[in-house]
Amino acid sequence: MSISLDTKSVTPFGGKGVRKLRINSHSHLLPYPEEIPQFMKEKEIFWVDDECKHMFQKGWKRPVTDSSFFLDEKLKWMERNKIDHAVVLNLSQLYGNGLRLEEMKKALRFQNDFNAKVQKNHPNKFTCGFVVHPGFIYGALDEIKRCVEELELKVLCLSTHFMDSIGQWRSIFDEENDRIFELADHYKLAIEIHPYDGDKMIKLENSNWRFHLIWMLAQCGDAYHFYTLNGMQERYPNIRTCFAHGGQLAQMNLGRRIQGFDGRPDLFKGKHHPRKAVGHPNIFFDTLVHDTDSLNLMFKRQGTKQVLMGLDDPYPLGEMESDAQSSYPGKILDLAIEKKIISETEKEEIWEDNVLQWLFGNDEKAKQNLIQKILKG
Repeated sequence: MSISLDTKSVTPFGGKGVRKLRINSHSHLLPYPEEIPQFMKEKEIFWVDDECKHMFQKGWKRPVTDSSFFLDEKLKWMERNKIDHAVVLNLSQLYGNGLRLEEMKKALRFQNDFNAKVQKNHPNKFTCGFVVHPGFIYGALDEIKRCVEELELKVLCLSTHFMDSIGQWRSIFDEENDRIFELADHYKLAIEIHPYDGDKMIKLENSNWRFHLIWMLAQCGDAYHFYTLNGMQERYPNIRTCFAHGGQLAQMNLGRRIQGFDGRPDLFKGKHHPRKAVGHPNIFFDTLVHDTDSLNLMFKRQGTKQVLMGLDDPYPLGEMESDAQSSYPGKILDLAIEKKIISETEKEEIWEDNVLQWLFGNDEKAKQNLIQKILKG
């Protein structure tokens, strides 16, 4: 049994009588089983069973916990919860780490083509992202060009860490990847940084969901650490980067990073001070931090304008309809209103204006084009 949305909490119109939109910046979508190429099952890269009950990789199995993992059901779910539009990221299982080069290229190309088809067929409902693997830099650059110029995708999805060609795990913001960000800056892309594969990076037993509940936060914190130390928000002024799950450790860990930077300057020669990135207009975080105390810390540190509504649907760690979790999409902002952490205007901005700013920067024409697509339906 699911909890229905409290429609009283949905503000249908902004202060000037124009309907404010509810745009979700963090969503995921599974292909139906028949849409997944046979080679991906044969090579045990990724597949879904015919009953749509489980998703699989080699040595890995996960239940499909909600029917809205799939397109038709997702559209119904969005309508039921009054979500006007969603940014569909790539599937975390398709970052391509550990795959042979040709397998990786084919798998990621499938993911990007799938997302492009969803966006093309439902432009009023979905803005879709695309993924590249930095371990093979020239192929990554070619795929960025293809996705932007041919598929008209504008959100680059990157994992916090990647496995290079010799099997070493590296930060996505290593200097060797600068060409990726130079090209992203040229195209003025939005970027989503998302953690995964912690169980492959860290030699600990995979028990009690530790890599999702603990290490994903550390992975995002580590990525933010290097993004800001390298001053990428200044070096690449045309990109706008969002860290998934509120970059939660990044908020809590700021004081420790500042003290470390000031206390051991010998370890940070040529790097940028952590304070310089706080509240930067091109760095964003989503709302998926699970409690209002954490949300309030993020608002105090970064400012409400740097925060996007991100549901991470339809995963059980997302903000979903749930009796057991006493939850529904958008609940955390409703609680923030009740506790007077934010105003109604700030809530509306987190749902709409801030997401549009992340997607398009200062391109007001592009923002209005998307708004019109959404409103026309």
